[in-house]
Amino acid sequence: MTDKVAKDGAGEAKSGKKLKVTQIASAAGRYADQRQTLIGLGLNKIRRSRELEDTSAVRGMINKVRHLVRVE
Repeated sequence: MTDKVAKDGAGEAKSGKKLKVTQIASAAGRYADQRQTLIGLGLNKIRRSRELEDTSAVRGMINKVRHLVRVE
């Protein structure tokens, strides 16, 4: 019997891991792409948190705004 791994839309295997991302700084005065990245992560107010799938796309978004968020 073979084990099948579920794939997400980007073709990456789902590991079931989650990242808790919390916004710790304001997006005011930041570049528009950083504000849009926060919105894409589901954040737009300080101390707002989201549990997100641990994918390369999400990690790239977090890396772009790493000075504005905390990852647990």
